[in-house]
This record gives sequence, structure tokens and C-alpha cells, in this order.
Amino acid sequence: MARFDLSAFGECVVGPVKLLRFIHAFTGIGMSPAASPVFRRVWPAWLALVVMALAAAWWWWAIGRPVALPDAPSARIACVSYAPFRRAGETPLDPTAHISAERIDADLAALSQRFDCVRTYSQGQGLSAVPAIAERHGMKVLMGIWLGGDAKANAEQVRLGIATANSYPQVLRGVIVGNEVLLRGDLPASQLAVYLKQVREAVTVPVTYADVWEFWLRHPELAGSVDYLTIHILPYWEDQPVSPERAVQHVADVYAKVQQAFPGRAVMIGETGWPSAGRPRQAASASVVNEARYLREFLRYAATVHMPYNVIEAFDQPWKRAQEGTVGGYWGIFDAQARPKFAMQGPVVEEPHWWAGWLAGVAGAGVFLLVGAWRRRWRGARGWLALMLAGAASGGALAWQFRQMWYACRDAWEWTVSLGACVLALLTALRLARWIAARLCGMTPPLPRPWWRLGWLFALAFYGLLLVVDGRYRDFPLGLFLLPCAGYALSGWLSDRRAPLMPLLEERFLACLLPLLAATVLWQESGLTHVAWLWLGVNLLLVLPVWSAWRQAVRLQPDQA
Repeated sequence: MARFDLSAFGECVVGPVKLLRFIHAFTGIGMSPAASPVFRRVWPAWLALVVMALAAAWWWWAIGRPVALPDAPSARIACVSYAPFRRAGETPLDPTAHISAERIDADLAALSQRFDCVRTYSQGQGLSAVPAIAERHGMKVLMGIWLGGDAKANAEQVRLGIATANSYPQVLRGVIVGNEVLLRGDLPASQLAVYLKQVREAVTVPVTYADVWEFWLRHPELAGSVDYLTIHILPYWEDQPVSPERAVQHVADVYAKVQQAFPGRAVMIGETGWPSAGRPRQAASASVVNEARYLREFLRYAATVHMPYNVIEAFDQPWKRAQEGTVGGYWGIFDAQARPKFAMQGPVVEEPHWWAGWLAGVAGAGVFLLVGAWRRRWRGARGWLALMLAGAASGGALAWQFRQMWYACRDAWEWTVSLGACVLALLTALRLARWIAARLCGMTPPLPRPWWRLGWLFALAFYGLLLVVDGRYRDFPLGLFLLPCAGYALSGWLSDRRAPLMPLLEERFLACLLPLLAATVLWQESGLTHVAWLWLGVNLLLVLPVWSAWRQAVRLQPDQA
């Protein structure tokens, strides 16, 4: 039989052979003719490390790309909700809070450049000065009187509101007596009608009541107590949340429905808008790009139908995060420092500092390489490459989590707890990355202690339970949990299945509970939230190694017996 001479093919063969040897030198893949079961699990582990590092880099790159959106017809907006409580610690829920006339004057001087009118929600705390200051800046006011469950406080609000309305009737477009009182259940419709009648008889300007549009349809009898109807249409907060692409059409449909229910009556949209940060609700995702998209498209629509409207809101309100989660604080056209979030024309960028995520990836790679060098027993480039890839992915994920914390954390306590959790996640990832690097170098180091994994199983189950029973305002801390979950998934994949350790009883219980909780969250989101799918994936990353070890240990028990 003739011998096959590879040299006849020259570089066509030598090149690929050298490439295979290079790949084997770095990963251990491709040169063993009789691969062991552990060897066959090496290449998926390398693939996972590469994919995670590239995914982290791509995500940060993607949110830094300009997104083309339709331009608004003008940067000027008819009316905007105004509350001056935007500094740290300020809240209208504090009865002693007071905003100086100088601050209100500075705010309205800036807002008058883009808005014709402001809407307020209450009297007192310095807000009674708004009409006089607005008049100096050529603005009109939709003045609010706050109503709640406290009759004494309501009486004082009504008294102040009547006095202010009669002092500045030329400035007011209307007096809004009560805001979402029926939605909150603070008062019955009959008592609300009494307050409306009292104010309506005492002032010369139009009087109205503002609530979510559905509550006007449930209480049509209130229409006789107002001069015009004021409805709130917030597609993000609907019982069936509406995607930003369909949001303006939803507003048009609802507005037409209310007009049909109250023929011949004037209807004003008292609140509409979109949040720039916070958790998604089904197909409704909170982001700067989506806020810009919604406002621009809404202004185009409003200009075609000549509809009276008010946009929520002028400035971000940090105090609302205590009531409505992260998303509650980010409905402003300007941030809490009075900086505009986006322009009304041209492309919009979600994260201008996207490069910080890449820097975090580089820093993560460096930290993992330094820690991996400490007391290492393995040799070769494969270990260094594994540490570098794991560090880059971990750095990008932690930067993602830090960005979420930047929007969500309200005080020193929340920052302390969140940063502490990130440190624990980083330490866990470092420990697992050292084990994975040694394993990929052909060593069989002892597995990390099971109590660490049990702790992360418990933490994930605890937060998953919160998402199920009280998840409306809770964020998904994916960046935090990705580190330990991905690390345990890889270490479980690379572990020696010929000598598995039976997981602890608590681990087995939590491994059965976690997918059920995550699947419930996905069902609550109707399967429309990509973050909920990622949450399910993170849960599976942590539980699959437990299931695998459990199964292998059970299978080996009869053989050992």
C-alpha cells in the first residue's frame, strides 16, 4: 500500500496542523485521539468563557450606539408636571418640607424656555408661590389641590387653593381638585364630589379632577362636578403594559374612548410620559431611548389633533423611588440636576459612557490574573487565558450591576448592602475562576466548599420569592447573580462525574424551588420581558450542576453497594 505523503500539499496542510497545535497549547482541544469524558467537556467550557466575555463587551458597546428616532415637531411642550422636590432627602411627604421662592423662581425661569405651562399637585410647602412666579416668566399654571384620607389636611389644602386661585385667576388654566384619589382609594366618589362642589363655587376658573382614565369610566357621575375631564394615560403603568412602539396609538385609542363615553365634554390628558430607568413591565421597557421615542411621537400626535395635554414630568423625583421602586424616580425630561436627558431632534444614545463597561472588563481581567497568580500550582497559558476571559466577563457584569445601583440606591444603607453583595459575588467568582483555570490546565483541585453555593442558592431563592409576591417595583439584579451562577455552572460542568458528591439536602430543595419561582416571574411577565428570560437562565445556571451531581450520586449508589 502506498504511503500518503502530506509534504506534497506543502503549506496547505502544515498551516492547519500548526493551528491545531496552537489551539491545543492554549485550550487542550483537538489533539487527543482518545478523549476522556472530562476532555470532551473542555471545549464547551472554553466556548462559554469566550461567549460570556464577548457578550459583556457587546452589551456595553450596543447601549452606546446612537439610535435614530423621529424628530419632535418642536422642542417646546405645552405643559409639564412640576415638583421641586428633587434634591437628596427632599419629599413632599415630609410635612415640614419647604421649598424657597428663590428655588422655584430659578426652576421656572429655566422651564419657561421650553414649556408654556406647569402643573402642580398641592398647596403649601412653598408651592403656593408658583402662580405669582409663573406669571413673571410668562407661564400659565394648572394648580393642584391635594386630597387624601385626612379630612383636616384636605380642608387646609382646599382653603389655601381657593385663596391662591382667587388671587391669581389670570394665571390659572384650571384648578385640579384631587389627583388619583379614586385610584388610591383615599376617598369615595361621593366625598370627592363634595370637595369639587366646594371649590367650584368659590373660584372663577375652571375646576377639574385628575385620575387614570379607567376611573372616569367607572365613575361617570363625577363628570357633572367638573368643568372638564382630566385623564391620565400612562402606557407603561397600564394593567396590560404597552410597548413603546405601540404606546402613542394606545393613547389615541383611549382618548377616543373617553370622548365617546362623555360626548360633548372637553377632555384633557393630565399625565402622560415614559420612564427612563427601572425594571421592564412585560413589553414596556424603561430607557432613555424609549422615553425620547415616546415623547417625540406623542408630541407629533398631539400637534395633529390639537389636544390639551400635560407631560409628566419636568424633573426626576428621587423620593418616588421609595413608593414606586427605581422606575418611579425617572419620569423627568430633565434629571434631578436639571440636565436634559435627550434632545427632541436627532439620534439618542442610551449610555454615553458605554466605554466604562469596557474599562471594567479590562480591570476585571487584571484582577483575576493577579489573584490567580497567588499560590497557583498549575502551569501553562491555558490557565491565564481562562482567568482573563472570566475576569473580563465578570468586570462587565459588575459594571452592569453598578449602573443599575446608580439609579436604584437611595441612601448609604442601600449602597452598603448592594456593594457588600457585589464584593461577595466577586470573591465567589474569583474562587471559582481559580478552580476552573486549574481544571483547564489538567489538574483536579478540590471543589469549593458547598456552603458557598448553598448561600447563593438561598439568596437567589429569597429574591426570587420577593419578585413573585411583591415584584411590581423590584429590579432584576442580573449583573450581581451572573458571577456566582455562571461560575458554579462551569465548575459543575468540568467536575469529575466519576466521583460526584451528593448535594446537601438544602441544596436539593432549593434547586427544585428556584426554577419554579423563576418560571412564575416569567409567567407574570407574560413571557414578553427579555430580562425575565435572562432571570430564568441565571437560575438554571445555578441549579443544573446541583441536579447533575444529585443524579450522578444516586446512579452510583447501587454500584457502590
